[in-house]
Amino acid sequence: MPAALRKKWAAWGRTGQDAYALVMEARKGVPAATAFEVAEAYQLQAQELEAIYELSTKTLRTYSQEKKNLSAASSEKTLKIISLYNLGVEVFGEAAAFLRWLDKPAHGLDQEIPLRLLETSGGIDLVAEELTRIAYGDLS
Repeated sequence: MPAALRKKWAAWGRTGQDAYALVMEARKGVPAATAFEVAEAYQLQAQELEAIYELSTKTLRTYSQEKKNLSAASSEKTLKIISLYNLGVEVFGEAAAFLRWLDKPAHGLDQEIPLRLLETSGGIDLVAEELTRIAYGDLS
């Protein structure tokens, strides 16, 4: 991940950990281009990106080219996903290990594949909680 993007994501990741700051930042809107940064960082296929944002990649690309912001709900989801990425890299020590974990059934998530849970805000929270349990050695 480029240094400038890493710095921006670090700041947004901290926002994703504070509920009030998250809501305030989401209300402002996150640039639509950030959805493609998320796709790149998470190595998402087009259909996975579309499932998360409930928008076609064509629409996301148009919004990005027109320098539009995502809706408040999509912005909130984006900020949470960025925070989750930062947490995952911290827990696993590297992005590649975190991404491998995301793509396999997780015991603490009733064998759900964590990546598929990123389609809802509550699902993102569940994955973050599981990462926290892993970080503290609570693998039950």
